[in-house]
Amino acid sequence: MIPLLLGITIITFVVIHLAPGEPTDLQTQLNPKVTVEAWERLRAYYGLDKPLYRQYLDWLWRLLRLDFGRSFSQDNRMVINKIAERLPITIGLNVLSMLLIICIAIPIGVLSATHQYSFFDKFTTVFVFIGFAIPTFWLALLLMILFGVNLGWLPISGLKSLDYENLTLLGMLTDRAKHLILPVFVAAFGGLAGFSRYTRSNMLEVIRQDYIMTAKAKGLSENRVVYKHALRNALLPVITILGLSVPGLIGGSVIFETIFAIPGMGQLFYLSVMSRDYPVIMGILVLGAILTLFGNLLADLSYGVVDPRIRLEGRQS
Repeated sequence: MIPLLLGITIITFVVIHLAPGEPTDLQTQLNPKVTVEAWERLRAYYGLDKPLYRQYLDWLWRLLRLDFGRSFSQDNRMVINKIAERLPITIGLNVLSMLLIICIAIPIGVLSATHQYSFFDKFTTVFVFIGFAIPTFWLALLLMILFGVNLGWLPISGLKSLDYENLTLLGMLTDRAKHLILPVFVAAFGGLAGFSRYTRSNMLEVIRQDYIMTAKAKGLSENRVVYKHALRNALLPVITILGLSVPGLIGGSVIFETIFAIPGMGQLFYLSVMSRDYPVIMGILVLGAILTLFGNLLADLSYGVVDPRIRLEGRQS
């Protein structure tokens, strides 16, 4: 994992510096009074006058000490503090969306596989194609117009209302729930389509195996065969996809957090890219890489929980 993480940081560091524009451009290009000397002093202050490999080594040395540096923005705050403020919001939103995906997509996939070519299966197939085809930002805007503007049922921005502090405990919970409905649904919509399809295809492959036929021939109930024997084996590829979806906690949040004005990691990443705030960008990308690697690790560990054969093979070896 460590060499892989090192390679990811090298690639991302080079790519973001190859993008046109520098942090100093926003502070100098719009001010005609800024001289060339002032621009060069500003680049030296940020360390941008050094060769690229030297900038990377300096950044890597700070990272080894768990120091992500300071933001290039006007607040000049520590990057780790800016991330720590917004990370719980993004994790909370995406955990809710992931739970929604798991609770809905897996049952849909199982029912579609066990009732192949039925009306329910055909309906969910159409739903899957719609889910893959609709862009997330377009869906978010449609829902905002319908439920927020036209009907006035749900708020369309932020995580709480202006009078949130004056509400009762029940009112606070209700207000939070209303603000979360649209972002969580938008974040989960594409995943619902994909995971239900993966579960269906895996279940169709498993229920045609010989041991499933043998279990049915022994007189086991349909539910026991499907949910105890077939489903556990069908979930192995789904667990892999869940592990790979962990970095989407940040990457996928950029769209809906920006649209719904949610102060999370996605919005911070978008604003940092627009302002060429290299330390914040690298801090978020490194965090995403770590989540990817640990997501794969959790997926491998989950195999042993779902399939006892993997645990037994590990003990025998």
